[in-house]
Parts: sequence; C-alpha cells; structure tokens
Amino acid sequence: MDLARLQEVIERTYGERDRARGVPSTVAWLAEEVGELAQAVRKGTQAQREHEFADVVAWVASLANQTGVDLTAAVERYAHGCPRCGGSPCTCP
Repeated sequence: MDLARLQEVIERTYGERDRARGVPSTVAWLAEEVGELAQAVRKGTQAQREHEFADVVAWVASLANQTGVDLTAAVERYAHGCPRCGGSPCTCP
C-alpha cells in the first residue's frame, strides 16, 4: 500500500474519532507506539516488530491527516538521497 492510499484508509477508518481526540492526544498515542516499537525491536519477535511498525505508521498517517500534511509530498525530500548533502549514500559529516 502506498502512502496516499494509507492516508485515505486511515481517514475513512479513524478520521472522525482521531479528530475528536485532537492533535495533542494523537501525538501522545504516537509517542506510546514508538515506545512499543522500541521494545519490540530490542526484545520482540519479527511478528511483534511488524505489528508495532504498522501501528507507528498508522498513527503518523492519522497525525498527517489531522494537520493537513500529504505524506507522499512530505517524503519527497528524500527522493534523491540525503536532503542536506544530496548524496546517496549520505556524505554529511
């Protein structure tokens, strides 16, 4: 699934509830999911890591929807490598 489709699915599935919750609470949920991802990376199984990565990406999509950010456009800054030096691999000090 590409980022635009993900944003559409998240909006259709959770948009009304997430907007009612608000941006600050969505950020808190995202932070909690990042913590769960960190734990899964350190001590979890592959299935647990995949689950937590999916949750983090879904919360990022929800936050992007609430703040009017098109994730496809946002990640375009990495399309040609490092956004600072332009290298791929990065040659920044």
